[in-house]
Amino acid sequence: MSKKRREIPVFDQPIIETHCHLDYLKDRPLEETLAEAQRVNIERVITIAVSPDNLATVRELSQTAPWVYGTQGVHPHDAEKYTDDAEAEIRAHAGDDKIVAVGEIGLDYFYDNADRDVQREVFRRQLQIACDTDRPVVIHSREADEDTIDILKEFEGTLKRRGVIHSFTSGPGLAQYALDEGWCLGFNGITTFNKAENVRDIVRMAPIGQILLETDSPFLTPVPYRGKENAPFYIPFVAEKIAEVKQLPLEDVLATTYDNSLRTFFQRQ
Repeated sequence: MSKKRREIPVFDQPIIETHCHLDYLKDRPLEETLAEAQRVNIERVITIAVSPDNLATVRELSQTAPWVYGTQGVHPHDAEKYTDDAEAEIRAHAGDDKIVAVGEIGLDYFYDNADRDVQREVFRRQLQIACDTDRPVVIHSREADEDTIDILKEFEGTLKRRGVIHSFTSGPGLAQYALDEGWCLGFNGITTFNKAENVRDIVRMAPIGQILLETDSPFLTPVPYRGKENAPFYIPFVAEKIAEVKQLPLEDVLATTYDNSLRTFFQRQ
């Protein structure tokens, strides 16, 4: 007989899911996913754009419920698809009411799906959009710590709002630079993985006032649901793990990360 998985906890305090991909979810209808998210007290969801191909899709998804929001940006995997037309589309919609950030942008030298020079150019061009439109940024960085730091340094004086380095799996050097510069770090189900002590070390070093909760669903499903498609409603397991690792009351983690999310994405300046 298989061991019954633990039920998803429901907390009194609201949670903001700061990073998921609603258009990638396949296991159930979107309406069911959103209803289950509300059941576990997820107050807002941010679904993330990654390609010229899904910029419009994300905007459409952001209109499906008052509490669903989106971003506009091109992921480094698709950097070679970035065109002047894509840039114009991101610029045109970065200030929309339901669009809260420029992203997911950055560098990925692990998969190298796009030429590294192209990745760096596209990263810079989209950071400039964030500067010009006064929007926060959602950054992806994998095996690219030094170049991520170098490029962010170029924009220190002009990027008025920071944002988040999401799904943080990089080293302490990038973490400390980002924290010193006012960025948040996003953590998800990886924090629950047995072999992710390096990520938990970064959780320990990061002030709770600079941590955001996310799932990155449909990827990176947390324990005890690994093997199933991830979804926003699994985020309570991430909150519990953050509280455990940082040895803080769960209520404090929920309250502070909620305020961090509001400050990062929802306080227009």
